[in-house]
Amino acid sequence: MIGLNHTTAPLALRERVAFAPSELSHALPTLCDALESGAQVAVLSTCNRAEVYAVVESAEQSTQAAARALAWLADYHHVPTADLAQHIYVLHGQAAIEHAFAVASGMDSMVLGEPQILGQMKQAIRIASHAGTNGTALQQWFDKSFTVAKEVRTQTAIGEHSVSMAAASVKLARHVFDDFTSLRVLLVGAGEMIEVVAAHVAGQNPANLSVANRSLERAEELLAPYQHLTTTALRLAELPEQLSDFDLIITSTASTLPIIGLGMVEFALKQRRYRPMVMVDLGVPRDIEAAVAKLNDAYLYTIDDLSNIVKHNSAQREAALTDAQKIITSHVAQFDIERTRRNHSSDVQLLRQHFDRLRQQELDRAINAFTGQTNISHEELRTAMSQMSQRLINKILHEPTIGIQSTDDATRQAWQTAMREWLNNDS
Repeated sequence: MIGLNHTTAPLALRERVAFAPSELSHALPTLCDALESGAQVAVLSTCNRAEVYAVVESAEQSTQAAARALAWLADYHHVPTADLAQHIYVLHGQAAIEHAFAVASGMDSMVLGEPQILGQMKQAIRIASHAGTNGTALQQWFDKSFTVAKEVRTQTAIGEHSVSMAAASVKLARHVFDDFTSLRVLLVGAGEMIEVVAAHVAGQNPANLSVANRSLERAEELLAPYQHLTTTALRLAELPEQLSDFDLIITSTASTLPIIGLGMVEFALKQRRYRPMVMVDLGVPRDIEAAVAKLNDAYLYTIDDLSNIVKHNSAQREAALTDAQKIITSHVAQFDIERTRRNHSSDVQLLRQHFDRLRQQELDRAINAFTGQTNISHEELRTAMSQMSQRLINKILHEPTIGIQSTDDATRQAWQTAMREWLNNDS
């Protein structure tokens, strides 16, 4: 696993390496080509992180794959490798497995325990499947992450008293405006984050709640549960003329370019006679031009600005991290054992097939010895079965016996160690 997140990289870099869901289906095959034949890969790209998850054949290939994935990220997003490398974390084996479990559980999120990340991980593996870069091992890794996340959320308090970006946005607005019920609020976008924001804002009973989106039908659908409020659905094309009507603007879109520019905000402030506007940009890449923050009457906050509020309010849930970590640690060990068994299942199958052939040979030999005979005594049958079992044991122990008696020290010691461990386990 290789990636960066809100703790290792600034927003300016995170937005440069962000992936839109629509481009991943084309990007993932090029990532596979950059790693190696047979690699299984998925990319998780959210507001707070961009991570590559990969399964390759061996630990040696894992080290090489991480370096190639870094080079691919840098090349794909036209970011100098040296600039990217100082913000990247790379995890292998159990550490990578544990990280995926923690991410799915919301333990690694800016908002501790936030539930959206689980849906984003499920979307990441679905996209990998559609792109043809998923595989059995990678799917098992993600499926196990989802199982662990469910257990963490049901058996710990990590999700209780959830402090979300939506709640933090409302709190910021209250620092500027005394009466929320007099505010006109505009939400830009209509994705999962905006749905959560809408619920929080609606709970404050604003004077007007509006949603601007490319699809007017989707905006109307998002507003449908809040008909007790005055609501308005807008198209994004209407923003330049309508922006001045709103006191609080919260954005979260998948746009790769800013939707609200400096000139648009300057015009809106002039129309408002410079009454203040609070603007919260939850998009990565950003939806609002950074230069807007320089305007005296526009209070612009990015997703990183909200982190201090979120961290402060999350203190009451920190105790749940200990319990959650215990669950994750136990599942990492369990999954590693299962993974090892799956990796060697073909060897076990070959071994069983080999000894089953020996068993069948001796069984056929014993049956042939009695073919055509009648009135076989119990003693004769017992003698034949004893001889058959003895021959079978001799064949089974032939290779171990040669190994234990080998003149090569390394071979002999390996066989002796394996024999002692097997006898101790059997006892």
